[in-house]
Amino acid sequence: MAAMTLLLRQHGQRLQLALGFLTRLPMSRQLPYSTDNMHKALGYFPLVGWLLAGLLTVVFLLAEAGLGTLPAVCVLLITSLLLTGALHEDGLADCFDGFYGGLEQQHKLTILKDSRLGTYGSSALILALLFKFVLLVSLAGQGELLLALVIGYPFSRALAITHAQDLPYVSAPGSSKSDPLAQPMNAVLLAQVLITGTIGLLWLPFWSALTVIAAVVVMRQLLKQWMQKHLHGFTGDCLGAAQQLQELLIYTVLLALAQHGYLT
Repeated sequence: MAAMTLLLRQHGQRLQLALGFLTRLPMSRQLPYSTDNMHKALGYFPLVGWLLAGLLTVVFLLAEAGLGTLPAVCVLLITSLLLTGALHEDGLADCFDGFYGGLEQQHKLTILKDSRLGTYGSSALILALLFKFVLLVSLAGQGELLLALVIGYPFSRALAITHAQDLPYVSAPGSSKSDPLAQPMNAVLLAQVLITGTIGLLWLPFWSALTVIAAVVVMRQLLKQWMQKHLHGFTGDCLGAAQQLQELLIYTVLLALAQHGYLT
């Protein structure tokens, strides 16, 4: 009984660490932290995606009932940014600033660590948010927005952290809160991430689910090459950018499938 209680406490702490890392939801200040515990908390990143999708579903349904679809999608996006502290959006903007504003690897890394937002980053951020808004409005029109959330939020977060499996971490150790993400996951932790990240695909017909998987696998390879080309590895910002781009791709594929009647 004592061993079971300890195990449950450890899993609960890791879930809270994941929530504390990925969201602005208040966590206990007494939560024990260690690099090893934070690394094991990676297994709960997709579950955080599930929680966010659930909260945003409630927000959207309430807002839609009182305001209509377009304002409700705006409220959904604003709420998402508030809940996550725009963590992944910040990574996306930083990556575009660093990758296209820097001349060589060290210069790019210096720009990535700069808190100021440049032309490349602001352009990428504005276009990404605009594209996400259009996709979600279109998915709502197809009656598939809530399905898109429960697939896109967990799956994109699972995919993002898998880049640590085959790319080196290029930030100086100890200099970033993303350090615990730098080490590859063992087989058990990786399976936990992939299984919890892809459960939403069970709501799709088989060939539609396979289409989504094929698309994100191709995107993962392209993102890997993108990071390798510019940094010869990855940073925490790269993972944020990967999450955002994968989420946009998932919505795009789901919308295409919905418009051709392949989601039912």
